[in-house]
Amino acid sequence: MIDFRSDTVTQPTAAMRSAIANAVVGDDVYGDDPTVNRLEAMAAERFGFDGALFTSSGTQANLLALMSHCERGDEYICGQQAHNYKFEGGGAAVLGSIQPQPLSNQNDGSILLSDIEAAIKPDDIHFARTRLLSLENTIGGKVLSQQYLAEAQSLAFNRGLKIHLDGARVANAAVAQSIEVSDITQYFDSVSICLSKGLCAPVGSLLLGDERLIHRARRWRKMLGGGMRQAGMLAAAAEIALTEQVERLAVDHDNAGYLAEQLSLLAEFEVDLTAVQTNMLFAKVADNVDIKVIATALKQQGILISPGTTVRLVTHADINRADVDTFIKALKALL
Repeated sequence: MIDFRSDTVTQPTAAMRSAIANAVVGDDVYGDDPTVNRLEAMAAERFGFDGALFTSSGTQANLLALMSHCERGDEYICGQQAHNYKFEGGGAAVLGSIQPQPLSNQNDGSILLSDIEAAIKPDDIHFARTRLLSLENTIGGKVLSQQYLAEAQSLAFNRGLKIHLDGARVANAAVAQSIEVSDITQYFDSVSICLSKGLCAPVGSLLLGDERLIHRARRWRKMLGGGMRQAGMLAAAAEIALTEQVERLAVDHDNAGYLAEQLSLLAEFEVDLTAVQTNMLFAKVADNVDIKVIATALKQQGILISPGTTVRLVTHADINRADVDTFIKALKALL
């Protein structure tokens, strides 16, 4: 199948499959899994934090961060389009009793600093206590600038807030700017990094933070049922994701740009080429096109998309330039 639905569909590499089969494992809840311990230590050092915690998913890593930074009755500020607000089942509110304060995202994915400033609650019993600013990079495939991150960090520090990064695709953001991931993570008190999207690991995310935050997060992880036993098999693949798959993301970015260019030549689709910065693009579908019928027909030809009035298409390690051409050819035949 040629699957454009998401980069979460990536298959583990041959090296990952070999590492999984040969991983040295132990009981991670006891802290006895050497492969998990090595992954966490490597990630903490590489990205500039005291510690790291291997989790089952990005949703869990984000929730652990929110619950470790905030108490019951606190709030976090985020964007309206933030994954940890819009797409994670309301976990912060349901499980953490933490109130989200969503603000409008700008066209570049950022949140106006003036909006953040205005949303911080005064020290008054009528209000939830604002404790945390949460940003996402990339967001909708768009990269937040380094200058913006520095200014957001300064605002958070001056107002006594912690600052968290949902960095599910932070490696994409780094590759797109030809910088190191640590150049981005330096601005945050905590960071979540997904290893099972473009980096191809089968399962897992990392939460990074200081010693106190990771200690709290480890306890919350256990309480939420996230303690894993012989998790070294997963950690072995995750380590390869960090050491062998980051630079390769540039290929995905090139393929997304090529796909956007080809799609923009079709009158039935509208694509903002300037917004295609990494491995993700959004194509607005003309009103006279029944995209659900087209998606069904494409599936019969071995091509998967998620139909909608605006179609999100994501490139990844299992899609090459020829696959893009195959998709465009099939699409043209159906229009």
